[in-house]
Amino acid sequence: MLCTAGPRPRNAEATRTAILDAALERFARESYDDVGLRDIAGDVGVDAALVSRYFGSKDELFETVIDSCDKADELMSGDRATFGARVARDVVFEPKSDTKLKGLMVFLRSVSSTKAMEVVQRIANTRFYGPFSEWVGGPDGAIKARLAAGFIMGMAISRDITGGYALTPEECERMVERMATTLQTLIDG
Repeated sequence: MLCTAGPRPRNAEATRTAILDAALERFARESYDDVGLRDIAGDVGVDAALVSRYFGSKDELFETVIDSCDKADELMSGDRATFGARVARDVVFEPKSDTKLKGLMVFLRSVSSTKAMEVVQRIANTRFYGPFSEWVGGPDGAIKARLAAGFIMGMAISRDITGGYALTPEECERMVERMATTLQTLIDG
């Protein structure tokens, strides 16, 4: 007698995660306008209707992908008085993250699409810059938040694009000190 396996067990969370991972990969490689729900479904081996059931529209899936890349709450966690030192250490010594690099690619590829940029700008303003400006506080909170975020992003992108800073450990420590001072001055100043 042959034993046959029953139907494959369903795991909604695993399927949802697989779809989200496939979408991140697609949006990191291709522009928003060139990616279709059928493409993502095909990458996972599911029907496009299932992608729609889990995420709704392509816009909603794209928004979920952006949300999955966002770690803004980490930036604002911890004592405000140690913000510069904490963030500088993370930016200089944090190991390379493929997910963060893919997130960056999603943002960069979004620039060519009016529709995608609308989503990115709305999310950036409501879920990052708004809360960060409030966290920084004061009459120039929004200005300070934009300057600090620009400095952090620039340093992080520089690290990721070049594969590190190509500095000795001692130079990295000195860079942490300088970056910490600059960031804290931007926040407190």
